[in-house]
Amino acid sequence: MIKALQFFFLFTMATGFSQSLPLSQDATVSVITIGPGSNLNDAFGHNAIRVKSRFSDITYDFGRYDFDAPGFYLNFARGKLNYLQGKSNYNHFIAIYRNENRTIKEQQLQLTTAEKQNLYDYLETNYKNNQGAYLYDFFYDNCATKIRDAIETTLAGNLIYNLPDHYKEQTFRQLIDANLNWNTWGSFGIDIALGSIIDRTATPREQLFLPEYVNQNFETATLKDSSQKLVVNSKTIYTKKGDNENKTSSFLTSPLLVMILVGGFIIFITFKDFKNKVRSKWLDLALFITTGVIGVLLFLLWFATDHTGTAYNYNVLWAFPLSLFCVLQIVKTVPKKWFIAYIKFSILMLCLLVMHWTIGVQRFAPALIPLLLALLVRYIFLLKHYKLAAV
Repeated sequence: MIKALQFFFLFTMATGFSQSLPLSQDATVSVITIGPGSNLNDAFGHNAIRVKSRFSDITYDFGRYDFDAPGFYLNFARGKLNYLQGKSNYNHFIAIYRNENRTIKEQQLQLTTAEKQNLYDYLETNYKNNQGAYLYDFFYDNCATKIRDAIETTLAGNLIYNLPDHYKEQTFRQLIDANLNWNTWGSFGIDIALGSIIDRTATPREQLFLPEYVNQNFETATLKDSSQKLVVNSKTIYTKKGDNENKTSSFLTSPLLVMILVGGFIIFITFKDFKNKVRSKWLDLALFITTGVIGVLLFLLWFATDHTGTAYNYNVLWAFPLSLFCVLQIVKTVPKKWFIAYIKFSILMLCLLVMHWTIGVQRFAPALIPLLLALLVRYIFLLKHYKLAAV
């Protein structure tokens, strides 16, 4: 009898690592939605799945990463960083976001016992397989889309999305902008780094790359076979308190104010140069080197990474890599003819940028306008200056 018990114990231990335990009959499955945080990396919120049974209460989420992983920053820049699935005690998980003062919502789902078990088995198996490592994509494979895909797979085509009353067609960029103040460095950086590919309209299902849209669309979704609502019960676990944003301080360090100061400085120096019939070579060196370096970075993001959102980026119309090859010509009093042609080309590029912006090919950072105007003024001045110098 003792040997039989020992065998049963060992068998149970061994199989426990290869498959998840059966859920109790009263188990529930919920989707947790976390509101935006104060930093850029949590400005869009977060999602998780809660599986509560008689013996455990666990949350599973996606989009975690390990700063100590070899080549972390290089892999992140190249779009080749492995993100991970998380597994946490529910109370511990909630406590983290309460301490961060972020709104927490919960939606209990209408799933059969078999569907709950299948979802739980999938999450457990995926976690045991290298913590579910996957290549992250902000728009197509993130913490929200993973939750959406897991529920859709569990329901095996039995899910119907019914558009919320407030639904409207929006581009990916517009959806991002709704979560960020346009006059912040986060929004400014996104508008420069991400290309025209995110200026296409997102389908209703694609909008679920944002956690809040998972919450909204699940709330109105129904089951095809029964016409019942997907969500049995909704509640708010915690509501964010207050607003700690210092708007005055934010404006003083905002990209718009900085670009106004930079653009104004460029135009001021250009006016002095025009009045004194001289040319500040140091300013032209700074402009061509800066725009050239930014252009190189944009080209690398476009062609040398796996990021889907950085392709077809027409910010290169004002920040072009070839500007770096003009450095030697800038220091000359009388440059080569091709450099004069390049300045004309730069003016044409700025005109193309305005056209792209106007017809909706790509929306650019509004805070860039003072800098773009200053570049145009400087380029026109250079043409006039070199024309007079050649006489």
